[in-house]
Amino acid sequence: MKLVNARKNKDLVTVLIRCYRIVTRKNPQARLLSSIAHLESCGIVGSQLSFLLINKPRLLACQESVFRNIVSQTLSMGFSAKSRILVYGLIAVFGSGDKTVERKYGLFGSFGYSEYECREIFRKAPYLLTRSEEKLKLGISVFLNSVKFKEALVCSASILIQSMEKRVVPGFRVWDILKSKKLYKEPSFRKMLFMTEVMFVDKFISSFPDEAEELLLAYKGHTLVSSSKEKNS
Repeated sequence: MKLVNARKNKDLVTVLIRCYRIVTRKNPQARLLSSIAHLESCGIVGSQLSFLLINKPRLLACQESVFRNIVSQTLSMGFSAKSRILVYGLIAVFGSGDKTVERKYGLFGSFGYSEYECREIFRKAPYLLTRSEEKLKLGISVFLNSVKFKEALVCSASILIQSMEKRVVPGFRVWDILKSKKLYKEPSFRKMLFMTEVMFVDKFISSFPDEAEELLLAYKGHTLVSSSKEKNS
């Protein structure tokens, strides 16, 4: 019981620290209570509600019309009130703004993704809304032109958070070599991306001593810059 109370006290201190600007506003309690009531009416309760209060109290202290618009926009993107990732969607939309969300949808649309596919991508990886357009363009281009896994971004949108330069392109080179030599069939390249670097090197480089030098060079020596030079030569 003491541990539970200590945890509650710690959370309360965290909320108060993050709300220090909020409490100076006019009638902050009413605003917070109104936001909480609205979230509960949308089915956002329990641990999700606690998470938002602890991690992003400024969201709940928004002007009512702004707050309701954020909630409405997030839910319209296909997030379920029962999904644990919904809170990350709310935070991402809150940190992005209407125009940014529209631009990100337009960016994926320019690469041929349908509106449904865009919703699926951001529903599975809402933090991509806060990622720079430059990094998103690079990531999408790599997966469409080099890796040629268009559907992978819809199924596993979080792979766009990976470093294209340090992880995706070098990893693909290793996977491509193994595939071309018929040394390894599984797992799919998409699954390989979610391995730690230690696991990846151990399983797909060290496990093939005869090709280890070539594989290591592909993994450590290849960059997007050299890839670009190869294309232009």
